[in-house]
Amino acid sequence: MSFYPDIGCERRGLDTFAPSSTLLPTLAMALPLLDVKPTALNARVRNFMPATEESPPKPPLTLGQVQDAASMDVQIDQAYRQIFFHAFRCDREPVLESQLRSGQIRMRDFIRGLLLSDKFRRDFYRCNSNYRLVEQVVGRVLGRPVYGDQERIAWSILIAEQGLPAFVDALLGSEEYLVHFGDDLVPFQRSRTLAGRAIGERPFNQQAPRYGADWRDTHARRAPSAGASPWVPGTPRPAWLRDQPTPAVQTVWLGAIAAGAVILSVFGLITVAAMLST
Repeated sequence: MSFYPDIGCERRGLDTFAPSSTLLPTLAMALPLLDVKPTALNARVRNFMPATEESPPKPPLTLGQVQDAASMDVQIDQAYRQIFFHAFRCDREPVLESQLRSGQIRMRDFIRGLLLSDKFRRDFYRCNSNYRLVEQVVGRVLGRPVYGDQERIAWSILIAEQGLPAFVDALLGSEEYLVHFGDDLVPFQRSRTLAGRAIGERPFNQQAPRYGADWRDTHARRAPSAGASPWVPGTPRPAWLRDQPTPAVQTVWLGAIAAGAVILSVFGLITVAAMLST
């Protein structure tokens, strides 16, 4: 992974730069990513401490060790919790589950399907910037935090150029993923405890909430669902009501509509009665 190298430019005027004519053919191609230097993180240090609830005694079962349907259910639920942090029935992918149970796909393919599902796109991809998305996906797939801004920016460039599927494929096909999880192991948070530390790292879902403050503030400015408005007349009006009429004006307007409907109905009945009487 890497940053892009600097692009050569020609000076044009005082404050304007233009790409050199010799570089124009290369600008249409994706530039390679340079290596990202790993940092000294928990995930890179072998755990010498006794097994605790924060550090399981052994990794989860692989698909090759699954012998019955109940064990397969456990594996599938672990995958859902790793990617979605829950295993709600409404968010499950029955087609992917069927393919996994029948041996048509491996666990790595199942993880890829969850990361590209409508659920993940709706609840994670669309409500985060590329930087936060990198943190979310790296934490879920590689089981560790990102290696600082360098890795965060490098993967963000890949997402901007080639999209979410290319980013997911790059992570699932990386040497780091294959060495630690292979084709049949559900990803998990690696080495949460270290010798000499009283407590380990917090679970990733507590370190990185599903969306950040920017998305939360955006939702706060939008109108809530019908009947769920917390606004009380007499208090400052929220932004999502700024351009709407006040409740008093709405009441007068609805009353006028109702009165007009009654008058038109009476007028219509009188007209019909007069026509029938003649």
